[in-house]
Amino acid sequence: MKAKTEAAPRRAAILEETVYLDLVRTTEMLSRPLTQLLKSDDLSPAQYNVLRILRGSPDGLTCGEIGNRMISRDPDITRLLDRMERRSLIARGRDTQDRRVVLTRISEEGLDLLEKLDEPVRAMHRSLMGHLGAERLRTLRELLAACRKEPA
Repeated sequence: MKAKTEAAPRRAAILEETVYLDLVRTTEMLSRPLTQLLKSDDLSPAQYNVLRILRGSPDGLTCGEIGNRMISRDPDITRLLDRMERRSLIARGRDTQDRRVVLTRISEEGLDLLEKLDEPVRAMHRSLMGHLGAERLRTLRELLAACRKEPA
């Protein structure tokens, strides 16, 4: 029987695991400044994501369509939209063609808030990523897209 004080042998990390952990750490590090920036307007990253999605869809989207386009999946998109509607950042209404369908649109207040945030967010992205240069950023973008593809 081995003594309890004897350490278990360390297993070597595989390259894929190391890269995965590096991606998670980097995502966390890059997410913090955006969270801080949005906090001043009492906005979560998920709410910001919804506003950006809806700005690109002036005809409105269903709750399910918004959920499918989210960067990070929110298990309770309905409650997220409820909070945003209470703040008058979005408006929901029945579709004129099919009354069963509820469409969500960005409100003027939501558009104004996004417009106010556009330049500070762009500046934050430039400060976090700009030092890589255009060529390396394009390469990184291609590599990340390849990571997101389903394995064969």
